[in-house]
Amino acid sequence: MIIASQSRPHVIGGLAYRYLVAIAFIIALFADVLDATIVNVALPTLGRELAVGNDVLQWVVTGYLLSLAIWIPASGWLGDRFGTKRIFLLALSIFLGGSALCGFAWNADSLIAFRVLQGIGGGMLTPVGTTMVVRAFPREERARGSAIIGVPAVLAPVLGPLIGGYLVDSVGWRWIFFVNLPIGLIGLVFAALVLREHREPRPGRFDIPGFVLAASSLGTLLYAFSRVPDAGWTSGAVIGWLATGLVAGLALIYVESRKREPMLQLRLFRDRVFATSNLAHVLTVAGLVGTLFLVPLYLQGLRGLSAWESGLTSFPQAVGLVCAMPLAGLLYPRVGARPLAVAGLLITAVSAGLLSTTDLQTTLWIVRAVLFARGLGFGLALLPLQTATFANIALSDTGGASALFNTLRQVAASLGVAALASVLSSATGVADFHAAFGASAVLGVAATGAALRLPDVGRRQQL
Repeated sequence: MIIASQSRPHVIGGLAYRYLVAIAFIIALFADVLDATIVNVALPTLGRELAVGNDVLQWVVTGYLLSLAIWIPASGWLGDRFGTKRIFLLALSIFLGGSALCGFAWNADSLIAFRVLQGIGGGMLTPVGTTMVVRAFPREERARGSAIIGVPAVLAPVLGPLIGGYLVDSVGWRWIFFVNLPIGLIGLVFAALVLREHREPRPGRFDIPGFVLAASSLGTLLYAFSRVPDAGWTSGAVIGWLATGLVAGLALIYVESRKREPMLQLRLFRDRVFATSNLAHVLTVAGLVGTLFLVPLYLQGLRGLSAWESGLTSFPQAVGLVCAMPLAGLLYPRVGARPLAVAGLLITAVSAGLLSTTDLQTTLWIVRAVLFARGLGFGLALLPLQTATFANIALSDTGGASALFNTLRQVAASLGVAALASVLSSATGVADFHAAFGASAVLGVAATGAALRLPDVGRRQQL
């Protein structure tokens, strides 16, 4: 392991270096995740002002997702080869440059092209940032690090509709991209000043076959998932893209498992903790993001709330998560990952079940209370699962583990939306939402079952 700038103090401005790393990542992550959710609010306006239909408009979202899918797997090797600080700053710069260009887009084609550019930066940003945080925090404090960086990952999707609705109505759609600039520039300057460089001494050669197969598999799978809400699972196009993605995925597993220096370190799944926590995390993220997709449709399409009112009603979920994260960080060393994850996931399953019983007469305060409880559950579950994922990972494998972890998280997010959207066959019927929230409860139960198989990790034996 090679670390540059060893002469820097471990404490800067009264904060230990590990917290400075977390702050730098939080700022960048907030801008990245906020952008991913804020755009959806502006899609109808974009369609009107750019004079395009949904068939073209969907590529504003899909182009970004496909670009993410291509660059997430490569991020681990890039950070190890060229240095995590350098790649992090490059990724954030590309993301900000893409954001500015999106704001100046003159037609739909240019906007789609600039969204793809944004996705290149976003695809590298989160995995490399996660790697830096995991390396900066010692094993006994990684739960605290996960608690810190976990908040913006869920807070931003809740704030996205609020901020997006306000910007589109008040100053125009271009500002949904320009809003990234001040946040990101602060993060860029801060990261350049405080981060140390880290690169691995033997990162190996760039795995071109692995890169091509990973991009093909993830890209086609995410595209297929993005088509499900409109076309359904039985559509010929969806089936075709899913089949292509699965075949490419099987080829990827075959090739990568036989290479000495693969891009995706699939051997890490031999570790039971890494494999089990990733499975539980995938199911948890699918339920979380799928519900983030459902709730605005329920509140606006069924209950008739405005985008602003919908955001305020769903905001208690973010409050619950913010409250639960520090608690989970304190409890993790005492009780370990499994009890926390199981308790949190049971809460998410029960809360989704309660949402499936609401109707037009249910007071919004009950909805807010259930969403608050749901946030508590996700806060209790996400932190131990993320921390446990890296519990047995050597520092030299952190980049590869982070790439795998974030690749699966991106697939889980898209799959969660596709799965719940396919259950929600109509946006106007109470029964349809009952079924969709019921499906979310099933995901919670499945995630709980996976968490029950998690080995006893995280708990300090002396406690």
